[in-house]
Amino acid sequence: MLALRSSLRQTLGAQRLFSSSALVSKSTYRTPDFGDYVKPEGTTDKGRVFTYFTVGSLGLLSATGAKSTVETFLTSMAASADVLAMAKVEVGLGAIPEGKNVVVKWQGKPVFIRHRTQTEIDEANKVDISTLRDPQADADRVKQPEWLIMLGICTHLGCVPIGEAGDFGGWFCPCHGSHYDISGRIRKGPAPLNLEVPAYEFDGDNLIIG
Repeated sequence: MLALRSSLRQTLGAQRLFSSSALVSKSTYRTPDFGDYVKPEGTTDKGRVFTYFTVGSLGLLSATGAKSTVETFLTSMAASADVLAMAKVEVGLGAIPEGKNVVVKWQGKPVFIRHRTQTEIDEANKVDISTLRDPQADADRVKQPEWLIMLGICTHLGCVPIGEAGDFGGWFCPCHGSHYDISGRIRKGPAPLNLEVPAYEFDGDNLIIG
């Protein structure tokens, strides 16, 4: 009996071994071989170097093109000759009678030119500047006492004041009620500063603003 059992075990073991060997022989799976794609150690990757060189060159060309575009744009934005010519305005003073105002345009802004009388000059000099909101002597606002030149822009909100008006005989801004005297100094109302005096010079009987 024992001999029969031993014989059966041997037979079953042989069958299992045969079945396993048959399955292995029938399998189509093979381990991939990457030998053709693996570069030997120490070999330079020429493809990667070429890629980096190409990308760097394109970046340099792009930066150069961008610089040229910006320079061209800035050049086109530069002031032309006719615009630069408007940087200064020349006015003939001989045509302005005493006691009258003239308004000229300079760089898109109105400029008040007042040919003051001696009475107006004396009135402007009598004011106690310590009582002014924006203390400034009349002599500090003019180069020649009879000629008062100012930007015609209210220092409150940029309105254009009316000449020969207001409580002080100078200029009045009807928008918010600012009153300027005959020297263009703020005397009443919300404006915080005197009317601005632009850069100007006299050339004989001509006034050059700018």
